[in-house]
Amino acid sequence: MKDNSSATTIIRPVVLARRHTGVWLGLVGVAAFSFTVPFTKVAVAGLAPLFIGSGRAVVAAILAAFALALTRQRLPRSAQWGRLAVVAGGVVVGFPLLTSFALTTTPASHGAVVIALLPAATATAAVLRGHECPPLAFWLITGVGALAAIGFASMQSGGFGQLHWADVLLLGAVVAAAIGYAEGGLLARELGAWQTVSWALVLASPLMVLLVAVSVAQQPPSASPVQWAAFAYLGVVSMFLGFFAWYRGLAIGPMAQVSQVQLIQPVLSICWAALLLGEALTWTTIVGGVAVILCAGAAVRVRLRPAPALPAALHPTRSLQPAKD
Repeated sequence: MKDNSSATTIIRPVVLARRHTGVWLGLVGVAAFSFTVPFTKVAVAGLAPLFIGSGRAVVAAILAAFALALTRQRLPRSAQWGRLAVVAGGVVVGFPLLTSFALTTTPASHGAVVIALLPAATATAAVLRGHECPPLAFWLITGVGALAAIGFASMQSGGFGQLHWADVLLLGAVVAAAIGYAEGGLLARELGAWQTVSWALVLASPLMVLLVAVSVAQQPPSASPVQWAAFAYLGVVSMFLGFFAWYRGLAIGPMAQVSQVQLIQPVLSICWAALLLGEALTWTTIVGGVAVILCAGAAVRVRLRPAPALPAALHPTRSLQPAKD
């Protein structure tokens, strides 16, 4: 009896440490991503949105190819290529292109608030991908959060019924990123965090190179040093290095808990937009942002409430596994 109880005592700190590690890594990734919207807004002032959305992926793909070759990573299995295509479609193609086009006509702070739906969307994608059954309250609060974001976007655009295409593009970017995050977080447990994003970048690179060529043919890139620096950040950090920490955090999990860290992202993005771009923090932006963030946070927290009961029931089983090792 004493041996079993001591084993349980030893295992608890290990589990907690891993969870805290996942959250902290998620926080590092979110901090890196929080500059994406403001820097995209800077870049679109001198570069075509198609060039930004596809070019940043090409820059990241070059870095990914070098990293994979230098470390001699084995090719993913056949079934994993299809899942990598889902990741690539969400975070390499969908999110960068949609946000780049959206931010040509909308302020960065506005885009950040609409993207505040991402935590709840990621949790929803994780639930659907994991075939779980969350309580009805989860879906209700998620729906309220979606309505809050759409309502905010409508008021900012001049009233209900006047939702701009930029808002539709931003909401599409949220859906694309959520699917890519959920699938990537699961796949990172098999391939590794940086390997997952690297293979996704390499997989999407032929399409992105083609889009860059089309963009250059239509409008040769010409930008200021600041705009090129913003583009470089998007390619190196937002598209590549940031995912090292983010996918690793999601892989450690639990995914829904780590996704809560995303709630900080729109707040940081709005602050960066005010500091770097001089955008005004209006009461509409502040109230809308708080409403969407609260709804997203509530949805993720409802998702987590059943979780403590499961470890309590399975705790003796978990404590026996390390003893076998």
